[in-house]
Amino acid sequence: MLGAAVVIVGVLVTDLGVFPLIVAVTASGLIFKAGFALLGGMSQPVPEPPPPGELRKVKIQFRCSICGSEVRMTSANDEVPDPPKHCLEEMDLVAPTIE
Repeated sequence: MLGAAVVIVGVLVTDLGVFPLIVAVTASGLIFKAGFALLGGMSQPVPEPPPPGELRKVKIQFRCSICGSEVRMTSANDEVPDPPKHCLEEMDLVAPTIE
């Protein structure tokens, strides 16, 4: 309804034909719809963390300071888990690699 009114006013005010105005109104409507969809997607709240005890996906790498062994942890029960032990001591956290 609003698009038809815009096309009629556009034909009366400008020297353009009806078809270019219909294309312009349709394109602008699609752009607005896509923009509102993107903004609506960004306004969604962050999902709640899983309940305690449930495993989460993590990507943390540890290295033994004594022998140099490395371990990659892929799931843990906490976002920042305690380091594993190797050679009877806690392993050191290694900076994550970019992949």
